[in-house]
Amino acid sequence: ACQGLVRLGSTYGEARLEAACRRALALGAVSYKRVAAILRAGLDRQAPLALESESASPITHDNIRGHEYYH
Repeated sequence: ACQGLVRLGSTYGEARLEAACRRALALGAVSYKRVAAILRAGLDRQAPLALESESASPITHDNIRGHEYYH
């Protein structure tokens, strides 16, 4: 798998491979097959995916304790 990723870097370029790997990590799809598919589809050139923690607002509810509870 590692040699395959190195070959993808030679074929598509290191910048595209890095972007594809970041996208695969964000999706939780970390395999050679997934990274290669992202590169073939050109998804590495699209805007980066927003991580859930960045896009989601904090959950507020009476049953959820805040950070103050633990100090």
